[in-house]
Amino acid sequence: MTVLQSPIWAAIGRQLRNPSGLGGRLIARLMAFANRQPNRIAIDALKIAPSDTVLELGFGPGSAIRTLNSMVPHGRVFGIDHSATMVAQASRYNRRAIRLGHVQLQQGRFDALPWGSDTFDKILAVNVVYFFGADAVEIREARRVLRPGGMMAIYATHKSAMAQWKFCCPETHHFFDEHDLLTLVRNGAAVNDEVSVCSVTLALRIAGVLAILRKGTGV
Repeated sequence: MTVLQSPIWAAIGRQLRNPSGLGGRLIARLMAFANRQPNRIAIDALKIAPSDTVLELGFGPGSAIRTLNSMVPHGRVFGIDHSATMVAQASRYNRRAIRLGHVQLQQGRFDALPWGSDTFDKILAVNVVYFFGADAVEIREARRVLRPGGMMAIYATHKSAMAQWKFCCPETHHFFDEHDLLTLVRNGAAVNDEVSVCSVTLALRIAGVLAILRKGTGV
């Protein structure tokens, strides 16, 4: 039997998928808090160098963008997000870095990235894979713009935790465990890429899954 989601929880789920208006700005505050630890874990896994060019998929309110910018004094940080509300908010939060040309943010789709192949050294994607297609087109696009030898970190809250949250449902979120995330990333990877997945535990014992894709140098 299918359990119907209440309209309020469904609306929150849609805002998480694509924040807009006042509700989106309020959701962004929660996102900034909830993503603090996952961002730190995923960024640490990327082993970012001072001269790296870094892309964040789904930057939300822009907290990780600011962190990344502080780590690449000789590089640059780019970001793309579905939400015009998030682009505006993250742009305000990072306005000085944007004015200096260190950060560039824009609205757009993850399945049609507006950059050429082999552009970025590192790619960060925290709590956005729930909205990727099952055909892994977003993974393939991210891989395309990643330089050979570059790394991509993809974090998702484990499906066991997501199932307890009323604002998450199959209509707005895809759920992942270690096997699910590994399968999706491998479907978007090439044969000579290195792909790994590990389990992580956040505060309050919330389970998470972190995938790392390192782009091969031969394809």
